[in-house]
Amino acid sequence: MLRSDTMLCALIMAGGKGTRFWPLSTEEKPKQFLRLLGKDTMIQMTVKRLDGLIPLDRTFIVTSENYVHYIKEQLPNLPERNIIIEPEGRNTAPCIALSAFYIDKIYKDATLVVLPADHLIINEEKFRETINSGYEFIEKNEGSIVTIGIKPDRPETGYGYIKTIKNKQSESNNIYKVEKFVEKPDEQTAKRYLDEGNYLWNGGMFIWKAINILKLTKKYLKNTFDALSEIASASDEEYERVLKEKYENVDCISIDYGIMEKVDNIYVIPGDFGWDDVGTWNSVLRYRKKDINNNICMGGKIINIDGKNNIAVSNGKLIVIAGIDNTFVVEGDEAIVITSKENMGNIKNIKSSIG
Repeated sequence: MLRSDTMLCALIMAGGKGTRFWPLSTEEKPKQFLRLLGKDTMIQMTVKRLDGLIPLDRTFIVTSENYVHYIKEQLPNLPERNIIIEPEGRNTAPCIALSAFYIDKIYKDATLVVLPADHLIINEEKFRETINSGYEFIEKNEGSIVTIGIKPDRPETGYGYIKTIKNKQSESNNIYKVEKFVEKPDEQTAKRYLDEGNYLWNGGMFIWKAINILKLTKKYLKNTFDALSEIASASDEEYERVLKEKYENVDCISIDYGIMEKVDNIYVIPGDFGWDDVGTWNSVLRYRKKDINNNICMGGKIINIDGKNNIAVSNGKLIVIAGIDNTFVVEGDEAIVITSKENMGNIKNIKSSIG
C-alpha cells in the first residue's frame, strides 16, 4: 500500500485498434473493450488490478474520441476529466507527453506509471508490489526512468527485449541498470538471450516523473514538445480547438525510439507476476479452458461434434463444428472467418487482403 501523501498516477493507453483480433475486434470496437479472457473487458481488468494502489481519481485513460463512450460505459465511476482524448494516433511518444502535460495541470509533482490497456497479469498483488518498488525508486531518483521487464520463459520472437548490465544493480536489489533496448530477434538470437540470462521482455510499462518525461520530450523531440506546449497553454474554452489544430504537428514516433533509446539513466525491475501482452489469438488461447477434446469455445453457444483441437468464438450466433479438426472460427459484427488453427496468427494479413 502506498503512503497517504503519494502522488502516483496511472496512465492507461487505450487507443489501439486490435487488428490481430479481427473480426471480433474492429476499429469501431477494438480489443481493449472486449471480454477476451473472462467476465471483464481488458480495460476493466487493467483498472481493477490497480485497486488498493492507485485510486480512480488518479487513474487516467488516453484514447480516441471514438472510444470515450466505451470507457464511460465500462468504467462508470471514472471521473470524466480523467479521460484524455488523442485526436489521432501518432504513436506512443506524443500520446504519453500529451497526457503528462494534462496530468501535471491536475496533480503537480505527479509520478506516472504508464500501462497498456490490453495486458494480462496473473499475480496482481505481486504486480502492485513491483509498481510500488518502482515508484519508491523514482521518488529517490527523480531524474531516472524505471521500466518493468518480464522474465522470459521461452525464446519469444514477437517481443522486443531489454538488456541489463550484468551485476550492476541500484541500491535496491531488484532494480537493474539498463544497457540497451533491442528489437524483436530471430529464433536463434532469442535462444541466446534466454541462455545469457540478462535479457528481459520489454513489457511497455514505465514509471517516471511527469515533469521528467516532459523535459526529455523537449530535449529529444522538440517539435512535439512545442506543439504540445501550445495545447497545454490553451484556455479551457479553446483547448479542444487547439488540440485538434496542433496535434497533427507532433512527431509520429514511439516512446522507445523517440526517448528511451537515447537516455542513459534508465533502470528495470524484472517482473515475475505472470504476464502476457495478449497481442494475438494465440496469446488468448494460452489461458482459455479446453474441453476433453482440446476444443476451446468463447462467447455464445458452440457445439463441437466429433472434432478436436478446434477454436470457436461466437458473437451471438450458434456455431456448429462437425467432423473436422484444427479449425479456427470467429464470428464478428462485420464478418465470419474460418481458417486452420495454424493460420489464425495470420488474421491481420487476412484482414488486409480483403480491404
